[in-house]
Amino acid sequence: MFVQVIQGQVSNAGQVHAALDRWAQELAPGASGWLGSTAGVTEDGRFMALVRFESEEAARRNNDRPEQATWWAQTSKLFIGEPSFHDSRDVVVDAIGDPNDAGFVQVIQGRGSDPARARELMGQNSAEWAAFRPDIIGSVTAGYEGGAYTMEVYFTSEAAAHEGERKELPPKLKTQMEEMDALNIGEPEFFDLKQPWLYSPR
Repeated sequence: MFVQVIQGQVSNAGQVHAALDRWAQELAPGASGWLGSTAGVTEDGRFMALVRFESEEAARRNNDRPEQATWWAQTSKLFIGEPSFHDSRDVVVDAIGDPNDAGFVQVIQGRGSDPARARELMGQNSAEWAAFRPDIIGSVTAGYEGGAYTMEVYFTSEAAAHEGERKELPPKLKTQMEEMDALNIGEPEFFDLKQPWLYSPR
């Protein structure tokens, strides 16, 4: 899988949402290899999107379409300043349920000291985590150079997510989480998408 992360500041979330709706309706049918997109705007106007393709080649084909260029030329005007793009072929997907059912999405960005160990830890105790945090539907993690990453976590609802965060971890999961946290360089940044926009091929 190939993921493109797009982020930037916007002044009108409704206009950006309408632009993405238009893409999903008019351009998505011709986007060969597109697997889905998750996007939204935080309460302070920061737009975040993870766009998933089956391969980097599929993403490039989409970007090269004239209709895609026209759509982006119009949509980019909705940003305050230049949005940033991060491409990743280092993608880990953990799908417990259907992310399209998510009522709340949290995006986490940071940098880790040992991406290989982090990937190994993320694959451990999956059954225990699913039982302990039924509010988590799944996640997508994209890694970049230098240990940087963007992780998107899908929750059933914001209320359920906050309730889950307050639960005391069992010893085994606590040890795993502590090692994960220790791999972070500095504090990760969190972006709450309280009204996520979820798109998938028809």
